[in-house]
Amino acid sequence: MGADEREAFVDAVARDWRSAGLDAVDSALAAYAQKLTESPSAMRESDVDVLRAVGLDDVQVHDAIQVIAYFNYINRVADAVDVELEPEMPPRPGSEPPVEGGAP
Repeated sequence: MGADEREAFVDAVARDWRSAGLDAVDSALAAYAQKLTESPSAMRESDVDVLRAVGLDDVQVHDAIQVIAYFNYINRVADAVDVELEPEMPPRPGSEPPVEGGAP
């Protein structure tokens, strides 16, 4: 996959992972990550069963949970202290774009 193809794929995943052509494992992981991020109290053993059904073992499931949880944690910390986004990152939902020459 060339650089342009990679960029297009990453953009497609960022827009909507469901229609980005992910394989079964990545699709199951994305669904699991979304649910764990958006409604952690709704997680059930059946959610892990889906990951096992696509071939992940318990160590891989544990690793995925750790990565998902870490990203959720560090994003909340960054939001709490209003970390400035990298210039190439899209603005946070609901945030106003910075005004040129305006106060930080």
